[in-house]
Amino acid sequence: MNDNPRQLAFIILREVERRGVYADIALDENLRKADLSAVNRRLTTELVYGCVRRRRSLDALIDQFAQKKSHQQPPDLRIILHLGFYQLYYLSQIPASAAVNTSVELAKTNGLSGLSGFVNGILREYLRQQEKQTQNRPILRLEDENLIQTLGNLYSFPDWILEYWLNQLGLEETEKLCQWFNQSPTIDLRINALKTSRDTVETELKLAGINVTPIPHLSQALRLSGSIGEIQNLPGYRQGWWSIQDSSAQWVSHILDPQPGEIIIDACAAPGGKTTHIAELMQDTGTILAFDRAKSRLKKVQQNQERLQLKSITTQLADIRELSEYNSCADRVLLDAPCSGLGTLHRRADARWRHTQQNVQELSELQTELLEKTATWVKPGGYLVYATCTIHPLENETIIQSFLSHNLNWEIDLPEIPLQDVLTSEGYLKVWPHRQNMDGFFIVKLKRIS
Repeated sequence: MNDNPRQLAFIILREVERRGVYADIALDENLRKADLSAVNRRLTTELVYGCVRRRRSLDALIDQFAQKKSHQQPPDLRIILHLGFYQLYYLSQIPASAAVNTSVELAKTNGLSGLSGFVNGILREYLRQQEKQTQNRPILRLEDENLIQTLGNLYSFPDWILEYWLNQLGLEETEKLCQWFNQSPTIDLRINALKTSRDTVETELKLAGINVTPIPHLSQALRLSGSIGEIQNLPGYRQGWWSIQDSSAQWVSHILDPQPGEIIIDACAAPGGKTTHIAELMQDTGTILAFDRAKSRLKKVQQNQERLQLKSITTQLADIRELSEYNSCADRVLLDAPCSGLGTLHRRADARWRHTQQNVQELSELQTELLEKTATWVKPGGYLVYATCTIHPLENETIIQSFLSHNLNWEIDLPEIPLQDVLTSEGYLKVWPHRQNMDGFFIVKLKRIS
């Protein structure tokens, strides 16, 4: 077992770099085996997610203060420098001496004793330069005339994402969006109205010392902030009083507007947040068919269903492209399509580095195929909601425009919601995180005309 939060962060980051492991998976696996206090667990989490999220900015600092560029450094040394610079540049609560000394110790502990002096020297040179600054911390050297390169180094995003945002939003809003995505995510709860009330949950959480606020326009939503500890230990978790679901994702099921007794299909259901929300909105009556192609993920739907004690959901392991028996059988269909997740980059620290323009194009082709298939399941007069947690038009507007152009028996159905500022002239709901302070999302409700 490991009781050193920085050493554990180093081990996790090395797994991410060497083996391509997802940061959240590597973190969870290692934290389970570690013997850390709650404070040190939070520090390890902050260091891992922070170093992954800010990788480009940290590389730029190495480039600025070392003779060799970051990509020329030994891989383990680069990770140690990332940890040192992250603490010095982003974590003001950690004393500079602690950041430097623990980074030097990491070098000695992990077979880099000969380079421990280099680690000490580069971090102390940073501190000397910091003292010369009039601001609280030195700004990354940004003389490059290339705006995208400058923004990339400052906010730590790949060029292709920044180019897209600049074209969509302009410079001022792009910077706001970058800043928003570099924040630690909040946690939103969706109250299970079949079990309890929002007021009851809010009261119990406050009694447990949790900072909690109601979310406007969503009658069953609460937002948690600050330190909350283990989710499973919060009041009401085991009783099925609530689920974790971002407020923008909660809008999806409200827009689907399922009615008691109907037949609903959730085409890509895992891990079950929207599936269970649909059941709650239907008073747990009717039939919900929940499909997913991954057995492990479908199991999460079943676990959530059991915890919330919902009876109307039937799960089925399937690639929906291969299903042929559901033509015109559903009153409503939800296609929460697989996507790049570019609206949730704050929640998935490494997502910004895993996706490419080519990847987005491939996802767009899959989304088109899934939409064409699931549309055949809807009864005449029924509805289909297409939703993604991305803000890229290739995965959203382009998909819907193409679908409607050759499916003339479908039209956009304008939902009645209080969020008029996210409703576009075409009838799409597009949530920009920095404007609405929730995950980025795209939602459109389609109606099959008789």
